[in-house]
Amino acid sequence: MPDLIDGSENVTVHGIFNWILLLIIFSIITVIGNYLGYHHPMEGSIVGMAILSIITLAGVWLERYLPFNISSILYISVIGIVLAFPGMPTSKFVLHYVSQIELLSIVTVFLAYVGIGMGKSWDEFKALGWRAIIITILVIAATYYGAAIVAHIVLVLTGVPAA
Repeated sequence: MPDLIDGSENVTVHGIFNWILLLIIFSIITVIGNYLGYHHPMEGSIVGMAILSIITLAGVWLERYLPFNISSILYISVIGIVLAFPGMPTSKFVLHYVSQIELLSIVTVFLAYVGIGMGKSWDEFKALGWRAIIITILVIAATYYGAAIVAHIVLVLTGVPAA
């Protein structure tokens, strides 16, 4: 079975269709998880996931179509910030519906997708050896502790008492 997302630099009708299909599947699973786990109404979750999916498609399209060597994550972030920026006509609409999507609903589906992707390339991962496992653990631990330190500093600077 060919990869659902092709890594080519050219945006083709087939590539866009694959992205749309993946985002629809991702959105359906997220909306169901959001409803069952957090009791958010499905209608609001569907609109919120549609907004996030459209922003994602726009970011991926910009990455592939513009001549700059910029990651789609940056495009997606900028588009989302601009649409939700206070004073923008889209701000209230975007914030209302996107706030109905719980982050953990999205992360759960994303991590399942990553797990499936890792399972497909497990032999390649094993070929890296034990050093790759140690580096992976160190990177995850350093990221976690770095984020915790930054969060603690921000909480202290904003006057939230440390526990």
